[in-house]
Amino acid sequence: MIIAQVLRSGFVESVHHGSVFSTAGSRGDVASPIFPRSSNKPLQTVGMLRAGLVPRDDADLALISGSHFGEPFHVRRVREILAAAGLGVDALRCPASLPLAESARDEWLRTGGGPERVLMNCSGKHAGMLATCVANDWPVESYLDPAHPLQVAIARAVADLAGEKIAAVGVDGCGAPVLALSLTGLARAFERLVTAEPGSHERRVADEMRAHPELVAGTAADDTVLMAAVPGLLAKGGAEGVVAVAVPGAGAIAIKIDDGGMRARTPVLLDELDKLGVKAPVIEELILGGGEPVGRVRAVR
Repeated sequence: MIIAQVLRSGFVESVHHGSVFSTAGSRGDVASPIFPRSSNKPLQTVGMLRAGLVPRDDADLALISGSHFGEPFHVRRVREILAAAGLGVDALRCPASLPLAESARDEWLRTGGGPERVLMNCSGKHAGMLATCVANDWPVESYLDPAHPLQVAIARAVADLAGEKIAAVGVDGCGAPVLALSLTGLARAFERLVTAEPGSHERRVADEMRAHPELVAGTAADDTVLMAAVPGLLAKGGAEGVVAVAVPGAGAIAIKIDDGGMRARTPVLLDELDKLGVKAPVIEELILGGGEPVGRVRAVR
């Protein structure tokens, strides 16, 4: 179903189809499995904690659960997580990349740098996975294998949090296993994180993400802005038009844009938050003409 329109000069130029699970009322197919991509990361972090991960600093849980933008403070923390586990960046098995943040990327290239694994936006998750392996004396070379004890433990935790079986296992963009869930299961899992008992693994992940939103994404990223502005809100976006959010006392939302278009994700999310009575900052997805704003992406109710 159509859940977003692209307006250019007052004319509907394009539309995006998708599905939305929301406590305020769902639309589309919220029962069939999707790959939540990086929206799974907080759930994977819970799996690491259940498997014995002991973070050197609880704020590391925000980075491990995030998709960082490769800013210097992100990269430094990834190195510190690895060093605390007695590992170097050569242990990472995510692909080499450049920082997602434009300013960080430009500065890195200006100083002669090139793509590196530690700069990849999923390197925090990978560092957490490696630290979990070291804590259990599990092999580190094969930590991305779905049959590895680490990945088996993570899959068990994800299924438990979602309250449903994992429908499929694929390879994420970073090389780690990606686990298919329904939007209903994804939203259920996020709500469990924010409503869990203080001090539990689930609540620790939610609390650290909300306390350190700049570690979850980038300085001006949508997830960061929302968590910094709305008390209690937990958010994590994923590739291919996925995002999941939970707010204690209000409910949970999980969105999938069918064509994977990222521009429709935030406008739809903000509209759904409004339905839940959650006041969020305005984050507009602008359409440009001649270098100037001439339209925007808007949600369709």
